[in-house]
Amino acid sequence: MNKAIFLDRDGTIIEERGYIKNADEVIFIDNVFKALQMLQKHYKLFIVTNQSGIGKNIITAQDVDNINRYILTAMREQNIIITDIYVCPHKRDAQCECIKPKPFFLHKAAAAYNIDLKKSFSIGDHPHDVELAQNVGGKGIYLLTGHGTKHLGEIQSKAIVFSDIDSAADWIVKNNNTFY
Repeated sequence: MNKAIFLDRDGTIIEERGYIKNADEVIFIDNVFKALQMLQKHYKLFIVTNQSGIGKNIITAQDVDNINRYILTAMREQNIIITDIYVCPHKRDAQCECIKPKPFFLHKAAAAYNIDLKKSFSIGDHPHDVELAQNVGGKGIYLLTGHGTKHLGEIQSKAIVFSDIDSAADWIVKNNNTFY
């Protein structure tokens, strides 16, 4: 079975800038390419993102798709393979099955790509990114980038906290075989 890293998008891979509509608004987090290059040697990489701006009619699904394509292209140019991107377009109060921290997309990835969720991580700047992994027996990593500092007080004690994705990637790779 494969191991995976499930990455949040805004505030984790790219800077948190609200509801962005165009690829020219994308700014990659410092050292994200280096971090993902390290991680992909041991893990399949996925992006799992809540994009409630679609459900709120602030941005369109096409806006999000265009931005995701831009991100994938930039990743490929850095020899990084994102296995798949999963997008929840719903408002938080819509009671959908796919909004984080519900593990709908993790189960979908596990079935499609033979992922061992207990040996996988979710990384993000919001408490629901940590809860996402915990909901399937995986490990959640909380970053202080994006909204991370703002929501730090909401994090459960089991969370592993890092200042940025580069620090998290270093720790994951150094401890790769000691988690299980």
